[in-house]
Amino acid sequence: MFATIFYLFAFLSVGSALAMVFNRNTVHSAMFLLLSLVGVAGVFALLDTGFLALLLIFVYAGAVVALFLFIVMLLDMQGGERKPFRPAAIAAGVVTAGLLVVGLVSFSGAVQALHAPEAASVLPVGVNLKHYANQLFTTYLLPVQVVGFLLLIAMLGVIVLSKRFEGLEDIK
Repeated sequence: MFATIFYLFAFLSVGSALAMVFNRNTVHSAMFLLLSLVGVAGVFALLDTGFLALLLIFVYAGAVVALFLFIVMLLDMQGGERKPFRPAAIAAGVVTAGLLVVGLVSFSGAVQALHAPEAASVLPVGVNLKHYANQLFTTYLLPVQVVGFLLLIAMLGVIVLSKRFEGLEDIK
C-alpha cells in the first residue's frame, strides 16, 4: 500500500513537472508547478517528515507560486511565435544536461557509500523542529534573507518594467 501511494505521488510530481516544462501557457505552467509541489509534499508526508511537507506547501506552493502568478499576470505578455533555438544553445543545453546526469550519478554513488545512521541517533520530532529553527535562524539566516530580498527586487523590477508610461512618444 505504501509503495502504491508513493508511486502515485512520484508520478504526479514527475508528470506535472514535465507538463509544466512543455506547456506553452505560462499560467498553466505555474499551476502544474503547484501540482508538482503538492506531489513532492505528499512524498515528504509519506516519509514521516510532516514539517517539511507543510513547509513546502506553505512557502513554495503558497507564496512562491502566488508570486509567480502575480508576476506573470502583471507582465501581461502577448504570446507570439517562438524563435527556433540556435545550434549553440542546443549544444549548451546538451552539455549542461550531461553534466547534470554525471553529477547526479556521482552523488548517488557517494550517498550509497555512506553507512546508515544508527537508530539511537534519530532525534524525536520536537527536537528536529527545534533543530530546524536553530539552523534557520543561526546558520542559514543570511541566505534566507538574501533570497527574500532577491524575490522583492524581482517583483519590483517586474512592476517597473510592466508599467506603461504615457506621454513618452511626445518626448522623442
